[in-house]
Amino acid sequence: MLEAIRKIGRRPFLLFTSTNKVYGCMGSQPLVAAARRYAGEIGVNESQPLDLRSPYGCSKGAADQYVHDYARTFDLPTVVFRMSCIAGPRQFGNEDQGWIAHFLYSALEDRPVTIYGDGRQVRDVLYVEDLVRAFEAARSGIEKTSGEVYNIGGGVENATSILDIIELIEKTTGKKLHYEMEQARAGDQRFYVTDFEKLRRDTGWHPRVNVRQTLESMYHWWKRNRALFPSVVPARPAVLPRLHEVPEVAS
Repeated sequence: MLEAIRKIGRRPFLLFTSTNKVYGCMGSQPLVAAARRYAGEIGVNESQPLDLRSPYGCSKGAADQYVHDYARTFDLPTVVFRMSCIAGPRQFGNEDQGWIAHFLYSALEDRPVTIYGDGRQVRDVLYVEDLVRAFEAARSGIEKTSGEVYNIGGGVENATSILDIIELIEKTTGKKLHYEMEQARAGDQRFYVTDFEKLRRDTGWHPRVNVRQTLESMYHWWKRNRALFPSVVPARPAVLPRLHEVPEVAS
């Protein structure tokens, strides 16, 4: 795709969605183990060195370096987003991707899950429509964003541990999530929270929807669309997914 963009000569905009996994396990990061979560330094910015550990991180890291280098070498208007945890309605979620959706739907459908590690791992959560706004901000601000790499996520205010999100799921739904714990997976980060200050500075973007609102939006969407889930016997015909399901944001 990069070669096609280079050869066509029209310099179309390209935004590549990479991942925080390009930073590896960040094992040297100082952490304090509290009862329900790890506490670490505030936010990871783009100066964090790359450390490609997992096959997923390697594939994403190689791609985001190609995208970044084509901007520098051929003056193409590309942008790289290194994203943390993205969540929202219409995300079906499985064990490896969309873990909040995976936990939420598993609780609702009485399916046990496996937690790799001790559950105190911390991630920052970004609502999907906030992510789409970030896409639009990067495109409309291309004079500043062209050729740049940005870390993007919910930030410190939207950071949660696995144990904390399980508690929030149970409070929101009234359903118990049953789980077992296994050894932590190689290369997994115990603590990752995004510092999105660079993107905010260049575009004015910031998240609007918090973790609780994100989870509530996903729960309400599930209730309206239970027939879309093969493990659930539909009580009524499926409701087609609606656009603009952003929960009301408290002022």
